[in-house]
Amino acid sequence: MPTYSTARPAVAFSALLALLCVASCDAPIADAPYVAAFNEPEIVRAQDAGAPPNARPGSCWGRNVTPAVLETVTEQIMVQPPEVLADGTVLAPGIFRTETQQRIVKERRELWFETPCEEVWTEEFTASLQRALKVRGLYYGGISGTQDARTRAAIRRYQTAGGLDSPILSLESARRLGLIAVPRDAV
Repeated sequence: MPTYSTARPAVAFSALLALLCVASCDAPIADAPYVAAFNEPEIVRAQDAGAPPNARPGSCWGRNVTPAVLETVTEQIMVQPPEVLADGTVLAPGIFRTETQQRIVKERRELWFETPCEEVWTEEFTASLQRALKVRGLYYGGISGTQDARTRAAIRRYQTAGGLDSPILSLESARRLGLIAVPRDAV
């Protein structure tokens, strides 16, 4: 009669159990790549240190920093050419040196943009923002009135189409969404 070892099924069962435990943990929200970057976006008042120069007094500003993009290039540089006879016989192979350099493909960019100030961010304003983004298919959570990671990720999705890759709502975006009035002189 054949004998079976219980060691392999036990190991397989343990691995399956561990996999199920990991899978059953709270699933990350759909915007997981953004969560770590959006703990607290920084908004600066015009009179505070670090605000953009020539900012209108009392205005609030967000800053978007795009890091530089580097490219690593590796080249083979011939130090000594190969020695080859007329009939094609190679007496000595060529000698090459490897050089690796980093080049900036895209420069670092810092962009300041005006944003609604803290006193505008009421529960009602945030809920209106969430509804406006949900209607456009960009916000996936419930209308809570709290500015959470999902709300900031939806703001980023909305603004990226216009060239601003930031979780901080720009004043221009708030106006386009109909959340803030457009000044009369701009009409």
